[in-house]
Amino acid sequence: MTGDRPPRGAGMYVIATAGHVDHGKSTLVRALTGIEPDRWAEERRRGMTIDLGFAWTTLPSGRRLAFVDVPGHERFVTNMLAGLGPVPAVMFVLAADQGWQAQSQEHWEAIEALGVERGLLVVTRCDLMDPALAVEEARERVAWPVVTVAGSTGEGLGELRAALDRLVAGLPVADARAPVRLWIDRAFTIRGAGTVVTGTLAAGRLRVGDVLVLDGERVRVKGLQVTGEAVESVRAAARVAVNLRGVELERASRGKALLTPGGWVETSVADVRLETGAGSGEPPREAVLHIGSASVPVRVRPFGPVHGGTAGGAGMGSAAGTAHAAGVPRAHGTAHAAGAAVGGGARAVRLVLARALPLRVGDRALLRCSGRPITGVVVLDVLPPPLRGRGAGTRRAAELAPFAASDRATARMPDAATVLGWRGTVRRSELVAMGLGPLDVQVAMGHDPRPLDAQVATGPDPRPLEVPGAGDWLVDAGRWKELGERLGAIVAEQPGIPVDAARTALGLPARELVEALVRACPPLRVSDGRIDGDGVPDAVAEAVGRLREELARAPYLAPEAARLPELGLTRQAVALAARAGLVLRLADGIVLLPGADVAAARVLARLPQPFTAGDARAALGTNRRVVIPLLEHLDRLRLTRRLDERLRVVTGEGREPGGTGLEEGQP
Repeated sequence: MTGDRPPRGAGMYVIATAGHVDHGKSTLVRALTGIEPDRWAEERRRGMTIDLGFAWTTLPSGRRLAFVDVPGHERFVTNMLAGLGPVPAVMFVLAADQGWQAQSQEHWEAIEALGVERGLLVVTRCDLMDPALAVEEARERVAWPVVTVAGSTGEGLGELRAALDRLVAGLPVADARAPVRLWIDRAFTIRGAGTVVTGTLAAGRLRVGDVLVLDGERVRVKGLQVTGEAVESVRAAARVAVNLRGVELERASRGKALLTPGGWVETSVADVRLETGAGSGEPPREAVLHIGSASVPVRVRPFGPVHGGTAGGAGMGSAAGTAHAAGVPRAHGTAHAAGAAVGGGARAVRLVLARALPLRVGDRALLRCSGRPITGVVVLDVLPPPLRGRGAGTRRAAELAPFAASDRATARMPDAATVLGWRGTVRRSELVAMGLGPLDVQVAMGHDPRPLDAQVATGPDPRPLEVPGAGDWLVDAGRWKELGERLGAIVAEQPGIPVDAARTALGLPARELVEALVRACPPLRVSDGRIDGDGVPDAVAEAVGRLREELARAPYLAPEAARLPELGLTRQAVALAARAGLVLRLADGIVLLPGADVAAARVLARLPQPFTAGDARAALGTNRRVVIPLLEHLDRLRLTRRLDERLRVVTGEGREPGGTGLEEGQP
């Protein structure tokens, strides 16, 4: 079956090779698949893999297996990491006649740093030397099953295929409903087709016609290929070639990613936990971050105190030079905050990236710096707060400390409630893009992060994130309570404050949150875009009392506008009293008592119909300044109806029960 076309519809798995240069990785892949993984003439001439190679085969079970063949030479570690980053398992190759070498160690450190826990140890060249010594040496580090082979003669290949079958059978089922993040590891053009990119689809599904995001811009999938054959759709896991419509080759380089729109946070600042290789000293201030196929210079901002001299002063080497040359922005704040360090060298630090990457909480990556061991990192927050003001680093260190444990088996990760507590307010969709959404939200958006067997056994998790909020916004429960108390105090000091002004005072991102907060804090209420409390201040009530006395003899002769402040009815007091129903505001500076409009309609119903504004003015004992806005107000209430420019009639609704029975005039 070696080299045969895999049957359509069969499941696919993707693993990478790893191991020291010239230990037979490519020879082994060639023997297993019948495909030459070394794509470049220089690679074949030198007998050494320089860039990533790709091949596939069908295993005895019918499962399709694709290999990402990585270079072993120390000069091409970046290429190696680009192939190793997106895969769930590794075939680690060790030559029996050479044993454990320098690049064996570096590749193994990378595997550990990336958290790849499944794989095979394949000892090659067993026809040249007894593999026992090499196996014993490797066993000090690698606990994976061992297969011994001779790639040049084919000895042991049958056992290797069976072992690979067992390996992939135990791999987690890729989540085809997850958002796509396809790290690009190759990009090229084909005459008549345009730009084509390739990568390992670790999760999600791609279809011809899909719209994806590349470098912040939307692009469309023109075509798809899997193992050399055109397909209409492909689900993870798979090696896939994607033909992009109208995309220039320069936009689609290695290290960039095709993303589901809205499914990822592209960030240039992240808080991470340092794991393997962190040691007990200070981390370097500059390094290179490797995740997926990307390698990006970063500045490292430690939250812990600097011990003895300049942190990271040793071993800055080429990685530091690269970071400096790339113009990586300075991290927020100073580097003298109390640390989030926990025993064993693990700690939390802030990374400031030279360019934004699509990251999620829980992503594993690694840091490389010349002269230092490879350091594994785990992403804790992809939208961390800026460190402004004295003590900001100390506070952030305290927040991250529970998640900086050195023991990977017991290390905790922030969940949605934790990140919401840090930020106070966040969008549901943003939590999901961070990889933290409540399960009910993630399932609704087509991604259930639980293992497939758990999904089948229990169905969608019914537990929502029970926190207050409005629309897409969520607010931490403690923060919500504090906001309610602050809003009550604001309204007490500024009765009738506009909703938008309250939003600004509370520092909330959306008006709908203020309205929801008002509903949750009775007796606060919103009326005409303003927020009132229970009743009105005593000063306003007393001012209304003085108005009532002034209108006692002439209820429709409103005080002049200049007189209102003398009564204590400022513009704000009038607005508050009107919303509370204590006064009737006809227009700016024209105020009557509540109910004056209905009473006026009854007075006007006694007039011969139709009547003029002058008739109404005389009947009500008022002036033109008041009668015109009063009549317009009655028209709006449908208590009167305008016949022409001069005449009105009182409608049936405006007549007093058992009224005069006068006929309305005809238009």
